[in-house]
Amino acid sequence: MANDISMHDRLRTLLTELMLIPGLSGHEGRVRRYLAAELRALGLTTTTDRLGNLIATLKGETGAPDVMLFTHMDQLGFVVRKIENDGFIRVERLGGVPERALPSQAVTICIGEGRDRVGLIANKSHHATTPDEKYKVVPYMDLYIDAGFSSRAEAEAAGVLIGTPIVYRPQVIELSQTRIAGTSVDDRAGCAVIVEAARALVQAARRATVHFVFSVQEEFNLRGALTAAQVLKPGICIQLDLLLATDTPDMAYRGNVTMGGGPGMSLYSFHGRGTLNGTIPHPALVSLFETASRAENIPLQRSAHTGALTDSSYVQLVEGGVASIDVGFPMRYSHSSLEVVDLGDLEQLTRLLVAGISSIDKGFSLERDDFIA
Repeated sequence: MANDISMHDRLRTLLTELMLIPGLSGHEGRVRRYLAAELRALGLTTTTDRLGNLIATLKGETGAPDVMLFTHMDQLGFVVRKIENDGFIRVERLGGVPERALPSQAVTICIGEGRDRVGLIANKSHHATTPDEKYKVVPYMDLYIDAGFSSRAEAEAAGVLIGTPIVYRPQVIELSQTRIAGTSVDDRAGCAVIVEAARALVQAARRATVHFVFSVQEEFNLRGALTAAQVLKPGICIQLDLLLATDTPDMAYRGNVTMGGGPGMSLYSFHGRGTLNGTIPHPALVSLFETASRAENIPLQRSAHTGALTDSSYVQLVEGGVASIDVGFPMRYSHSSLEVVDLGDLEQLTRLLVAGISSIDKGFSLERDDFIA
């Protein structure tokens, strides 16, 4: 992309193109190849580990703590569990797919580039819906996908097999000049921001060594970033992901994170179920981004929430511990087929990251007792 194009427009293009590429957890190849090409265009060399993480390293000041700046490139969805004799497809969920939002959604069955099929998650005809079914959420095990096949043999001949990945049908809708609704904003928005941050950091006069990591299988219980961190052994990890926007009527009680209010950082996250894991950020990194936000006149929102989890919860435990923080962008309607983000927030997040990382040098302290309140 030409340098005379604004960051705002580059982010719009990156995000739009990334959201239109399917990449279910464990099947991220198409997204990875796109991102690798973008990084190579910036002069960076990329590697891919055995799990599928995409990694590019930009060397910086000797003695400064290495930074692992990362986000995940996979998305949630389904895999084929069973093909009925009449050609209808049954699925298993992969990731936190909300069952109440599934009927009548369009999906893409990812058979292969140029061979993908569109399908529809069936919704029982309204005229045949009984009163007791009217407000019932149908379990995903009882749902089926209609992809136009009349038999199992026809589906298999088209390439649909047990284990074939399925995602929400990729689409992008521009709601306004700055707000975009699309498939897998979580976390293709983070991918777009890292590409833009890499573009700026390549030109920075001063910086620490930065490892740009696009991780896999985050939606499948946070798999990929951990293996990357085990190899890279960073001193600092900065993880990009959504922050739950709380400026809609159903979310107002959750916090003060507003769409269009700028990037934010998480001061507390806890899953609250399953893994019982989460992240409390290192105080040096909280101070780093507070200082950078003031210096660059970038608003910085604060988030504390239960119910979500990121890769940093595991990365922080590598070896003797990694100083970690989650930073991100406000997003509405998480894990739905259409999520919403503001491009202005992404642009300001990019500038915040570049300012913060550029100020990490060999004198940057990670000693916790240097940050006693």
